[in-house]
Amino acid sequence: MAQDFSHRVVMIVADGSNPFEMGVATELFGLARPELDRRWYDFELCAESPSVRMHSGFFQLSGVAGLDAVDRADTVIVPNRPDPENDPPPAVLDAVRRAAARGARLVSFCTGSFTLAAAGVLDGRRATTHWSWAGLFAARFPAVRLEPEVLFVVDGDIVTAAGSAAALDTSLELIRRDHGAQAALSVSRRLVFALHRDGGQRQFVEQPLPAVPDSSLAPLLAWAQERLGTALTVAELAAHAAVSQATLHRRFRAQLGTTPLAWLTAQRVALACRLMEEGEPRLDRVARISGLGTAANLRAQLRRRTGLPPSAYRRRFGPA
Repeated sequence: MAQDFSHRVVMIVADGSNPFEMGVATELFGLARPELDRRWYDFELCAESPSVRMHSGFFQLSGVAGLDAVDRADTVIVPNRPDPENDPPPAVLDAVRRAAARGARLVSFCTGSFTLAAAGVLDGRRATTHWSWAGLFAARFPAVRLEPEVLFVVDGDIVTAAGSAAALDTSLELIRRDHGAQAALSVSRRLVFALHRDGGQRQFVEQPLPAVPDSSLAPLLAWAQERLGTALTVAELAAHAAVSQATLHRRFRAQLGTTPLAWLTAQRVALACRLMEEGEPRLDRVARISGLGTAANLRAQLRRRTGLPPSAYRRRFGPA
């Protein structure tokens, strides 16, 4: 029997909006997920005008709802702005302010953070935007605590994503918070997209493409995931890959934007989350199976990565 869930996601589009970001929101929030046996989101597009010319005039979008749809939303998404030097239309800013005033979750993709900032809802809050626009953003909105090196920022009920592809990372994080780690993992597998991309934007700013492509890490990652419950070390990972530890670090940085140890820890926490979602009540057993060692370390790592202690995580995502 499908789990009860009622959450309306509304995305505001305007002339020049990025169709990729609209596609991300439609794919992740608008398409049903019958394999998860739960009610999914109610998703709707809206705009100030019923006809919207998408970025670079690729196509015309018509028949979308008016901005009054924002007043019925639990989550409001604003996509990129092709002209972040200028403010959005007043009607869009007013809709965002109304949503903030009644406590809706606000989400921006890429330069959509300029829309939230222009509406005044980011003052004193942490946020991010695309790295190439970070200087302009900081100059225009000094009251916002900009974090330009991360893929996304969650500051309470406001979530901001960096570049357009970071809309995927951000949307998966929202699904994890709403439905749990197992649901987010299932969606990420269907997308063939990593659930966690550590490393932030810095990897793209400093080195967009490796000078020499490294060999794929996929076989090593699959091997390691089957052994998360063991005392697996970085030295053992390197030995299995038949490379030095320094080379292994370089490959992880180039391909995943993180270190081998950080990747291992993230995988272990994800496994621990799945075990708790499936109903395992013994923290010491969860810690042992997931390779986190002790219940104390499990608590610390879970709180660091999800913001929740194990008891709260089980209440929210465990079996009814």
